[in-house]
Formats: sequence, C-alpha cells, structure tokens
Amino acid sequence: MTSTFPGLAGAWRRLIAPLLLIALALGLAGCGVNNIPTNEEKAKAAWSDVLNQYQRRAELIPNLVETVKGYAQHESQVLTQVTEARAKATSIKVDASTITDPEQFKQFQQAQSQLSGALGRLIAVSEAYPDLKANQNFLALQAQIEGTENRIAVARRDYIEAVRVYNTELRTFPGVLWASTLYRANKPMETFTIPDEQTKAPQVKFN
Repeated sequence: MTSTFPGLAGAWRRLIAPLLLIALALGLAGCGVNNIPTNEEKAKAAWSDVLNQYQRRAELIPNLVETVKGYAQHESQVLTQVTEARAKATSIKVDASTITDPEQFKQFQQAQSQLSGALGRLIAVSEAYPDLKANQNFLALQAQIEGTENRIAVARRDYIEAVRVYNTELRTFPGVLWASTLYRANKPMETFTIPDEQTKAPQVKFN
C-alpha cells in the first residue's frame, strides 16, 4: 500500500500541473495581459491606412499639375511649389517605427501640411481659368481628390482613436503592470496634433 501512494501523488502532480498552467493563462488573459499587443496591432493597422491614403493623394498630384499647366502655364511658381512639396513629402521615410518617434512623426506631419497648403494654392489658381474648370480630366481629378480627402479624414480619425486606446492601456491599471514587465519595449505612440484642415487635401468645389 505504501508504495502505491507515491505513485498516485506523482500522477496527481502531473495532472494538476497543466491544469494550473491553463488556469494561470486564463487568469492572465482575464487581467488584460493581451490588451497591449492587441491594441498595438490595431494602431499599426490604422497607421498603414493613413499612409495609404496620403500616398493615394500624392499619386494624384502629378496628373493634376500637368492638367493645370496646360491651361495656366504662367502659374509656374504655384506649380513648382506643389511639385517640390510633393517631392519632400514622399521623400520622408515612414514605417511602423515612425509612430513611436516624435521627431519623425513631426517631420511627417509638417511635410503633409506643406503639401496641403501648396495644393490649396493650386486649386485656388484654377478658379481663374473657366476652361480649366470645365475640363473633364480636371473634373475627374477633382472628384478623386475630394474622395481621397474624405478617406484621409476617416483614416486619421480611426488612427487617433486606436492610438488613444493603446496609450491609455499603457498608462492605466492593469495595463501599466504589463507595460512595466512583459512589454517594457512598448512605447506610447504619437498622434496628430495639428488641425485637420492643415493635413487634408483642400475641398475642391465649383459652383
């Protein structure tokens, strides 16, 4: 009999150990241990959408510049400003690490803001050229820019909300416990701090 009990005890230990691990895992999940990486991935996905929409806008600009140039060649200064602002905006290296680097994020914002301003001036120039305003190619570009502007606004809004949730998780209980232990490498993410109108493509309306 005495030889049986040690065997039973060992069997119980082997059975209980995985059960305890499962219980611990469930307990940790219930305490939000997965919230930080989950929210991080959502914020990164939202950032990718922001970049995609700004890239779409950048791709529309060369055709817009060429169309305006055909009707307003003497507006060379404005055309040059748009071209240079686009070149600067697209030359800035951005990736997933940008959103945790305040300086890189600031450069990205400033470049997009400058491009928005230059694009706004280009659109304003078109008001002085009735033939340009009636051009079908220009009208098509106008519609695409307006659509892209709306998508930029939505993407920015979604990104700002995703970052708010992620940053809040890092700073509040119980997330702050995991941030100081399991996820010490995770940093708060940057968000847009300048007015929407400075980073969006301007409204293009012909009345």
